Amino acid sequence: MRYAFVGLGHRAQMYVDALLGEWSDAGSIVALCDANRTRMDFYAERVGRDVPRFPPAEFGRMLELADAVVVATVDAAHARYVCEALDAGLDVIVEKPLTVDAESCAAIAAAAERSTGRLIVTFNYRYAPRNSAVRRLIMAGEIGEVTSVHFEWTLDTIHGADYFRRWHRDRASSGGLLVHKSTHHFDLVNWWLGAAPETVQAQAALRFYGAANARARGLGERPARGQGAPGLGTDPFILDISADPRLKRLYLDAEHEDGYIRDQDVFGEGITIDDTMAVLVRYDTGAMLTYSLNAYAPFEGYRVAFNGTAGRLELEVVEREWAPPHAAIDPSAASKEHATGAWERLTLRRHWREPEEVPIEAGAGGHGGGDRLLLDDVFRGPGDDPLGRQAGHLDGIRSVLTGVAANTSAATGAPVRLTDRGTRVR
Repeated sequence: MRYAFVGLGHRAQMYVDALLGEWSDAGSIVALCDANRTRMDFYAERVGRDVPRFPPAEFGRMLELADAVVVATVDAAHARYVCEALDAGLDVIVEKPLTVDAESCAAIAAAAERSTGRLIVTFNYRYAPRNSAVRRLIMAGEIGEVTSVHFEWTLDTIHGADYFRRWHRDRASSGGLLVHKSTHHFDLVNWWLGAAPETVQAQAALRFYGAANARARGLGERPARGQGAPGLGTDPFILDISADPRLKRLYLDAEHEDGYIRDQDVFGEGITIDDTMAVLVRYDTGAMLTYSLNAYAPFEGYRVAFNGTAGRLELEVVEREWAPPHAAIDPSAASKEHATGAWERLTLRRHWREPEEVPIEAGAGGHGGGDRLLLDDVFRGPGDDPLGRQAGHLDGIRSVLTGVAANTSAATGAPVRLTDRGTRVR
């Protein structure tokens, strides 16, 4: 397979390195596309040869060189590249979220239906051994029919804060965290339950980050960005991208081309996304979800509990026990992989029986071991997978539209209905 890449920021590296390393037998990298030449040059050096490089305006010409395209651009641009590649008959591997709004979901669905190419959405959390274990237990009927789910996700002040420095702080670019981040979580629930969302109601607010909250807490004047800031090295919310050679190459050295500032102040003006969110979802199975996302917690992890007609299943995960001061680092999954105090526990509680701790297979690598399994699935095929972990466009649409509906409900105060098994907003 000949792979082309569009979008050469942080996330692209996992796929590039995979094709240069363990999965090199699956194909080769034949072309790169990005609006920023400096970032393309960084990845061309990584590839180790003078791979062809294209600006976005020449994306169609690049497709002539490839069999498949990896899309890792800003979320709002996904639909354009996904649809164009599908219409050219190519396979598409797209980073989550699939896109950011209902209109582009419909466009992608139409393109996928008429294309001979396949579309894979890379939901790596499905592949994490702990999450796969949950799916197995529910499929086996260990707690009977699932009637309700309580799901709490907390991002710490390393990972959570970083969304408020980057392009993700702009709702038009990312859909907000209920789309960009929660797409993982809504997809997990859809997949765990084998269900589709029908009704969504939510509340959301910006309570911690942003200029207004900084003023309310008396934080005083803030720098517009990290570079050159007087608090650099002492303020835990100020990121020094010059201290990380990779971040420096990808962003600081590339600023002169597109003006993108990677280290904006998390307490600055112009943030249009929320950091505190609560969502209620009813599914076509009758199950109900209560979900919360917090982006400024003192630890990183999640807790999910499933209530069923025969018992209860509880998964507790701490990915990082605490965020040390002055730790404004790039929040890659690898940075948490062996964090001090990280732990996970899966507990099965059947009616009238003692609780049972279920062993979880050890996973190596990012996202609880999910990244490596995902890459094998993407580049070598899923094989016989009774868990059905590989996700297609309908899975991506369901998770995006749950977040879109939640954003709409939070803005209007009214519930939002989804139809066609969660793939359309009424």
